[in-house]
Amino acid sequence: MRITLVRSATIVVELDGRRILVDPMLDPAGARPPIAGTANPVRNPTVDLPFPAETVVDGLDAVLVTHRHKDHLDETAERLLPRDLPVFCQPEDEPALLELGLDVRAIVDTLEWEGLTWHRVPARHGHGAVADALAPVSGFVLGDLYLAGDTVWYEAVEETIARFSPRVAIVNAGGASFLEGGLIVMGSDDVREVASRVPVVVAVHLEALNHCFLTRSELAAAVPGVVIPRDGETVEV
Repeated sequence: MRITLVRSATIVVELDGRRILVDPMLDPAGARPPIAGTANPVRNPTVDLPFPAETVVDGLDAVLVTHRHKDHLDETAERLLPRDLPVFCQPEDEPALLELGLDVRAIVDTLEWEGLTWHRVPARHGHGAVADALAPVSGFVLGDLYLAGDTVWYEAVEETIARFSPRVAIVNAGGASFLEGGLIVMGSDDVREVASRVPVVVAVHLEALNHCFLTRSELAAAVPGVVIPRDGETVEV
């Protein structure tokens, strides 16, 4: 399995001869305003893509959109995604993606595709009222890969790991937060919980958005052994 981090949560997974783009955020740096209610008034994305957006969508076999927040599917991605590619998503996002003219494949629970099985699993984008406001979000399991999505560590994540015993987990670990309400994606302590249960953990969603405050160096120091790719880097796991 090869994983290329494009930027933030945007990755390309090469699995069983297929190239799957996950959560394409392809806008240029500074294209969008700061996320409201956060402490760092910097425009998003905060860094440029490591290569042209058109390159990211070339040579793909499928796309996965875990949820439709702008840092997981933005205007540039909506414009550039090939309309003949299967786009997998949670059921709640199917109508909006169909309106874009995409070949949408909503995953309710389990879906078979070209010999691979997708499973949609729970996720919680924060805590309490904040999580309710940011819902719905989902995680996904494909083979021995667990794509946790925008979630914090909670009982359903632990249950997913126990159920599927993934070899690799990709976690969104930027420590994002608003001014109130705590973390809305994983921080160091959350990643540590995953790493204690999954052999290989790859941390993404770092250093590209104004409300993500956990840095790569801080995470590496807090949870040794976690794979933390740089933008544009490909890792084999």
